[in-house]
Amino acid sequence: MKIGIVGLGWVGSSVAISTLHSGVAKELLLHDIREEIAEGEAMDLAHGAAFYPYAEVRSTSLSEMAGCDAVVVAAGRGGSAGESRLDLLRENAAIVASIAGELSGLEGLLILVTNPVDVMVRVAAEASGLPRERVMGTGTMLDTARLRQAVGAELGVEPRSVHAQVVGEHGDSEVVLWSGARIGGVSLASWAGWSPERQEVVTERVRRAAYEIIARKGATNHAIGLVTAALLRWSHRGGGRVLTVSRVQEGALGLHGVALSLPTVVDTKGAVRVLTPEVADGEREAVLRSAEVLEEAWVQLGWSG
Repeated sequence: MKIGIVGLGWVGSSVAISTLHSGVAKELLLHDIREEIAEGEAMDLAHGAAFYPYAEVRSTSLSEMAGCDAVVVAAGRGGSAGESRLDLLRENAAIVASIAGELSGLEGLLILVTNPVDVMVRVAAEASGLPRERVMGTGTMLDTARLRQAVGAELGVEPRSVHAQVVGEHGDSEVVLWSGARIGGVSLASWAGWSPERQEVVTERVRRAAYEIIARKGATNHAIGLVTAALLRWSHRGGGRVLTVSRVQEGALGLHGVALSLPTVVDTKGAVRVLTPEVADGEREAVLRSAEVLEEAWVQLGWSG
C-alpha cells in the first residue's frame, strides 16, 4: 500500500511510526510545508527499517501523492490548553482546503486527522471534489477507543472485550451510545457493579481526555497515531470493518450534508455504508444536537469553496 502523510508535527510523526509498525505500507511518502522536517523524519524513520516490516520511506511533494492508495492529512495547528477543537476552525480550514485542492486528482482515500476533524472532512470533501465516501476522518474512533479502555479499567475487563461506541462530533458534543454497550454479549447496564453514576463518570472522562493530556504534555499524538494506522490497515484489507469514522452524511438518522461519526462500513473504496444504530430516544436527540453544533461551526466558518 502506498501511503502519504501530510504534516509531520506531533501527530503526523506518530501516524508515520504507527503505520510502519502495522506493516500496511510498502511505500510511505512524507510531506510538510517545512521541507527539512519531512526530509529529516524520512531519514530517521528509514534508519529503523530493520525493526518494522520493510517499507520505502521518503519525503516528497504533494503532487506525487496523487497516486497514493491513501493520504493522511495531519497538517494544521494543534490545540492549546483550554482550547476546544472548534477553536482551531478557521486557521486549519484554510490549510486543509489548500491541501485538499492540490489532491483533487487523488486515486485513493483522503483521511483527515486535523482538528476540528468533522468540519475538516467537510472542507476537504468540498475542496477536493472527491466522492464523499473517499473522504473520511478518524472521527470518534479515538473516543471509542478511550471509552473501551475506561470501561475495561472500571470493570477489570480487557478493552477489546468491550463493545461500545461514541458517535457524533469528535469533541464536546460527542455522544456515548450506552444503550447498546455490551461485554461478551451481556448488556453493560446489567453488568454486576455497573451503575448510572459510573456511566456519568466515564462519559466525562472520555470527553475530557484530550484536555487532560494537552494540559500535561501539550498534545495528544500516540493514540491517534495507532487509531489512524488501524484505519489504514482495515481499509486496505477490504473486509468491510465497521468503524466510527466521520464522513459527510447522506441520510442516516435524517442527517444530510453535515460530517460526523456514525458506525460505518469501511473498505478499499472508503466509508461506503453508514449504519443507523439502534439508539435510545435521548441518545438520538443528543446526536442531532451534536449535528447542530457542527452545522453552526460550518456556518461560522462561512465556507465558500
